[in-house]
Amino acid sequence: MLEHGVLIVGSGLAGMRAALEVSEDPDLDVALLTKVHPLRSHSGAAQGGIAASLNNSNDEDSWELHMYDTVKGADFLADQNAAEILAREAPENIFELEHWGCAFSRLENGLIAQRRFGGHTQPRAVYAADRTGHALLTVLFEQLFRRGVKVYSEWYALDLVLRDNVCQGVVVYDILTGQIDAIAAKAVLFATGGYGRAFQTTTNAAASTGDGIVMAYRAGIPLEDMEFVQFHPTGLQGSGILLSEAARGEGAHILNAEGRRFMEDYAPERMELAPRDIVARAEQTEIDEGRGVTDKKDSVFMDFSPIGEERIRYALPSVLHLARDFAGIDPLQAPVPIQPTAHYSMGGIPCDVDGMVRLKDQNDTPIVGFYAAGECSCVSVHGANRLGTNSLLEAVVFGRRAGRAIRTAVRDLAPTRIEEGDLQRAVAEVDRLLKGDGPERAGAIRQELREVMMIDCGVFRTRPQLENCLSTLKNLQERYQRIAIDDKGWQFNTDLVEAIELGHMLEYAEVIITGALAREESRGGHFRKDFPTRDDQRWHKHTLAYRTDDGPRLAYADVNMQPQYRDPFPLEERKY
Repeated sequence: MLEHGVLIVGSGLAGMRAALEVSEDPDLDVALLTKVHPLRSHSGAAQGGIAASLNNSNDEDSWELHMYDTVKGADFLADQNAAEILAREAPENIFELEHWGCAFSRLENGLIAQRRFGGHTQPRAVYAADRTGHALLTVLFEQLFRRGVKVYSEWYALDLVLRDNVCQGVVVYDILTGQIDAIAAKAVLFATGGYGRAFQTTTNAAASTGDGIVMAYRAGIPLEDMEFVQFHPTGLQGSGILLSEAARGEGAHILNAEGRRFMEDYAPERMELAPRDIVARAEQTEIDEGRGVTDKKDSVFMDFSPIGEERIRYALPSVLHLARDFAGIDPLQAPVPIQPTAHYSMGGIPCDVDGMVRLKDQNDTPIVGFYAAGECSCVSVHGANRLGTNSLLEAVVFGRRAGRAIRTAVRDLAPTRIEEGDLQRAVAEVDRLLKGDGPERAGAIRQELREVMMIDCGVFRTRPQLENCLSTLKNLQERYQRIAIDDKGWQFNTDLVEAIELGHMLEYAEVIITGALAREESRGGHFRKDFPTRDDQRWHKHTLAYRTDDGPRLAYADVNMQPQYRDPFPLEERKY
């Protein structure tokens, strides 16, 4: 058995930022475990920017306005104490990243450049061309390397060990050698990312399979607001590869088959820069009503011509190359077909503003020594819908806060212990998959799951669709028990890893569907055609899903309406 004082699982922005904060204490032994190399973490795929009210483009912004935009963009389901922290602490985090060497784009006067993004009333997206996530990830990895933080690269977390609501550590699988072991730690932080791979068309990396979320769920921790999945409006037709919202921030137009900027019908004040849920639904409506483009009629056009070639080459070089390489279209010459694509997970592991995981029961019971940050967590700063550029910000702000909390708390935590029996569940799962000789294959089950989730639990939902989705899922879960994999070895067995990931996807997909069936309203990323309006009287509350042998058991928790430094923003109709 291995042992560290602090173990961070996940190497994206949230995980690395937390690890750096813990490492400020040279006496603490901190390690980071990741199933991919840190520079392949999905944070690197973020393109458009990271939000902060720096006022570099004008003097009309403030953290209060950033907070209001965030709460409104969340369709008023965000916890306002968390939204306040996000907005207040944003500028200091940006300056810290700049001082570490992040090469942000600049204005002519030398200040950090800022541009507009959907749902934000001021230009507050700080960016490094359209490679912002990669720029931030590289800088944090440099700092991680400089400080000598131990990295277990290409190790896979299999199980979370809790005992009497105290975290003991994690059961892990060394992908290279095939060894199953355990890492004991006084404090464990999950920064394992989102769960978009359950959908057929997605911007998410292949690694975004909800592993940490399911490990927490299986350990008895509820999952919060899992029905809220964001569909990004500008994924490349067919592949879903992200074309950054920065393109619309720079002035790109979205057009239907008639050549109309149809957003004037849906969000006349903000047009293409309305929040993502609104733009995605507008696109899907145009497609469903027969105004889609290309032979398939399953997409709309994004027209880059209003931006101009010089600005595109400077501010959107990645978008330019992605469209050319993956769609065979030059945005300088022709519009690019785009469609809604699963992008971000608003739900996840419930935690407080310092990252400590809590059960959200009557006593708000904490899980001692267990923390979460980034997309796998639900501090509920995004509520029912996330604004663009707030994801990188959340990862950095709450990764840092969790790291600080761990650094303080771990000194007083008792030594942990992992016993032989704690490995049994993970060993049994791996053994079953390696020895399985049934007729089913992971690829076929995964494909059917992703198709039905996209069709029946996508941008628009109805009860018959969701009931069909749940019935199909139950069948896929049964088939998964008869799965066989071709590679029976232990070393670098990607068949095995993908089969385990599929089990996670089948489990959290049930939570998404169950929560969506129960929530009979439309709010943010969750839109029920049979309940098309927001219902604050019945549904201004968070969903909590607890694991049982019969499937998820749902409970509900109040939305935190109590910021610390200002009066709360009251509920209002959400218009743009």
